[in-house]
Amino acid sequence: MLATRLTTFISTRAVQNTTLRCIGTRASYSTGPDFTVTDSEIKIDGKIYKKDQWTNVSPTTLSRVNRKLHLHPQHPISIIRQLIESHFHDFKTFHDISPIVTTQQNFDDLLIAKDHVTRNRSDNYYLNESTMLRAHTSAHQLQGMRSGASKFLISGDVFRRDEIDASHYPVFHQMEGVVYFDHDPVKTAEQVNADIQMGRLKEAENVKVVDDTIIKPENPMQDRHTPETLEAVASHLKYSINSMVRKLFADEPDLEVRWIDAYFPFTSPSWEVEIKYKGEWLEVLGCGVVRQELMDQAGLHDKIGHAFGLGLERLAMVLFGIPDIRLFWSQDERFIQQFTPGQIQKFQPFSKFPPCIKDISFWLPNKSWEENDFCELVRDVAGDLVENVELIDDFTHPKSDKRSLCYRILYRSMDR
Repeated sequence: MLATRLTTFISTRAVQNTTLRCIGTRASYSTGPDFTVTDSEIKIDGKIYKKDQWTNVSPTTLSRVNRKLHLHPQHPISIIRQLIESHFHDFKTFHDISPIVTTQQNFDDLLIAKDHVTRNRSDNYYLNESTMLRAHTSAHQLQGMRSGASKFLISGDVFRRDEIDASHYPVFHQMEGVVYFDHDPVKTAEQVNADIQMGRLKEAENVKVVDDTIIKPENPMQDRHTPETLEAVASHLKYSINSMVRKLFADEPDLEVRWIDAYFPFTSPSWEVEIKYKGEWLEVLGCGVVRQELMDQAGLHDKIGHAFGLGLERLAMVLFGIPDIRLFWSQDERFIQQFTPGQIQKFQPFSKFPPCIKDISFWLPNKSWEENDFCELVRDVAGDLVENVELIDDFTHPKSDKRSLCYRILYRSMDR
């Protein structure tokens, strides 16, 4: 039945003209927005956003704005957030910033090029050409640096159009951390050494670190930095991250952390951090030395700093043993009552129903095709009942040259 509805939805959605008003689902830990969607505008909590050719955010996604799972004390995402914040106990915290941002904040302020692939309409949720739902907490990095705090953490929900499977969801949660010091060869080293000696970093002593990274043209030192200041700041970054990982994975007696080179537009040099968990390497976060242009924008011309960003769902799925990312959005009491603030406890499954598989095929329109658009349709029609969407056939007719796709949709409720 749902597959039939989806086929109809694909063919009729473009010509529908409706006005939709929704009051976000309310629970003890959610504050869904009051929003209205018409042909010409989107109104969220009283503020109006004019629609244009960039508008692609759906009511389904808007209903999840302001759910704030990361602020519910008993929720696994919030428990991970609290553990990290308790580790960096002297950091200022920001965790209630609106996810509606400008494209300037989300891209330009972070030195992301105008033609960079991360700006694509198919990968983001746009209210209009200049306004969007943030794609990362880095959108508030300048805001944090301008706050006057030399150490801060930002956490919140972020939104990206993506594939459908057990580890991807259009809304997830990130945490951003930034630290900066005086940009002076002597002062930087002194401040870093003093901070490393603090008791909160002692966990790093029990971590086996694999780090073969070096400064090189592909991952360079910035022109305005010196080898002395870079070495000090990078040492502080790596020691801080290693100790945080040690705290989160306290039950892993022989924890291994691996550092590898990476690239991000707003840091240089940049790294990704992986941990060896149950015999497999797992990517945990990205980090690096903040680009000095960003420090300048924040008015911190004489400072040097580092930043890291991590996904809270990824950590929570591993540490709590949660097999499907949809479960984080369940309002079934059997889910949330399993967890205790400040404690990591393994999730006990309670769904007893097997999956239901349906195949759907259709001819592609003449215009360009984006798979993320199809996944968005599936989510709008079937909601969280869909566990996975997989392309199983791609056919081009030899005479008409028309192209047909067949997708396999796996339905399974996680809380029935």
